[in-house]
Amino acid sequence: MENVHAVEFVGITKRFGSVVANNNVNLYLDKGVVMSLLGENGSGKTTLMNMLAGIYYPDEGHLLIDGKLASIKSPKDAFAYKIGMIHQHFKLVDVFTAAENIVLGLDEEGKLDRKSINKKVAEIAKKYGFDIDPNKKVYEMSVSEKQTVEIIKVLYRGADILILDEPTAVLTPQETKKLFDVIRAMRNDNKSIIIITHKLNEVKEISDVVAIMRKGEHIATVRTSEVSEQQMTEMMVGRTVELNINRTEPKNIKPRLTLANITVRDSEGLKKLDDVGFVAYGGEILGIAGIAGSGQKELLETIAGLRRPESGSIIYTPDGEKPSELVGKTPMEIKNAGVALAFVPEDRLGMGLVGGMGMTDNMLLRYWNKKKGIVVDKSESKQLAENIYKELEVVTPSIDYPVRKLSGGNVQKVLVGREIASSPSVLMSAYAVRGLDINTSYTIYDLMSKQKEMGTAVIFVGEDLDVLLALADRIMVMCDGKISGIVDARTATKEEIGRMMTSLDNEGGR
Repeated sequence: MENVHAVEFVGITKRFGSVVANNNVNLYLDKGVVMSLLGENGSGKTTLMNMLAGIYYPDEGHLLIDGKLASIKSPKDAFAYKIGMIHQHFKLVDVFTAAENIVLGLDEEGKLDRKSINKKVAEIAKKYGFDIDPNKKVYEMSVSEKQTVEIIKVLYRGADILILDEPTAVLTPQETKKLFDVIRAMRNDNKSIIIITHKLNEVKEISDVVAIMRKGEHIATVRTSEVSEQQMTEMMVGRTVELNINRTEPKNIKPRLTLANITVRDSEGLKKLDDVGFVAYGGEILGIAGIAGSGQKELLETIAGLRRPESGSIIYTPDGEKPSELVGKTPMEIKNAGVALAFVPEDRLGMGLVGGMGMTDNMLLRYWNKKKGIVVDKSESKQLAENIYKELEVVTPSIDYPVRKLSGGNVQKVLVGREIASSPSVLMSAYAVRGLDINTSYTIYDLMSKQKEMGTAVIFVGEDLDVLLALADRIMVMCDGKISGIVDARTATKEEIGRMMTSLDNEGGR
């Protein structure tokens, strides 16, 4: 008898205008198997999963679920085929409880039976090892608790096929371990699980097989135990690549930014930074770790002049000049003082780039105030756009193609490339490699290291602790708006940092 696969893509092709996102993809996943889906930005992996989840519909080819032809034209159709997708950015209603979010949208007759719902949620939690309070409001939850609600939501609907998009992006090592235990329990219950991720060490740890995508095509599916991280990367890229972070010893380090007693509140009066103080040195990379929402964003925005602290001091010390106070200065005044901000938020197009413009005009925005006269000379901006296009391998029809039409990863490349090209004395970067493939990520790490070697003070906010431990010289850990410790990245462990991310009992540092 022929083996019946849980999911099978047969000759799947998907086009967006002249762009072929998926080309004749043939791929299958069996029951009780965890598959990692790998590929560079623009390789077509997300488009492929969106067709399985009912967000897109293939132009050619067809899907088989449990060996039978399936027509999935909407997320509702996907649920009918017992398929659930857990997106990286959660789709929950903050003011609702976990249980209310789990049943939201279901066609349940009569009055909402909270007791029955809580009982079923408890049964699912016990079966797979979740830790959840059905009556807890979403706005009171940690990131991992919100993710738990999203996963239970699809299991509650009877999902046998689960798609997880970057599931560990904002989790601590301890939370990641719990999630992997849950995934193994679901696999043992004959669930089929697809994980979209860029973290190769986690691919090796959790997946049974790895499917490789390259330029819209399925290159190979291999058993995880039979392939190395280097081999996976080379299959993704199509050539030999170096996966080494070259961390040199800091030389001639000098205090560049000195923060003391910085306290910041939001518009509602809630403390976002509480008596924060540290020194960022020229010639080193200071990594910042912390659970999402611990104050990282507010810290960079305060240094950049986008937020005004209610108390505290930020002293900038340039080479050969007198120190100056940054608190009270506008972003333009801070920029003119020699501090440049490379801030890469989740809303890349909203804050960093103008979506309707191409790369050239977006480069011009960085230097507009330096231009004199009525006629704008774009030659310098065009050359910078060309350099970023080549060095970061931006996938775009041309450097004048609107950036809003590019994939998220390629938008990220344009923004990061532009900011690094400004050669600042202080380079601040928030989640610079979020959404980037492994090859481009290592290019960014190399650029950060080169800035450090040029004497720049690099402040690198990151999510991947393995990367922070390999790239940074020191790691400052934030928890609930405070600094819970500063450690030597060469001797610290992930477990130590993970504990500090959830506790303020380890205060210290220099």
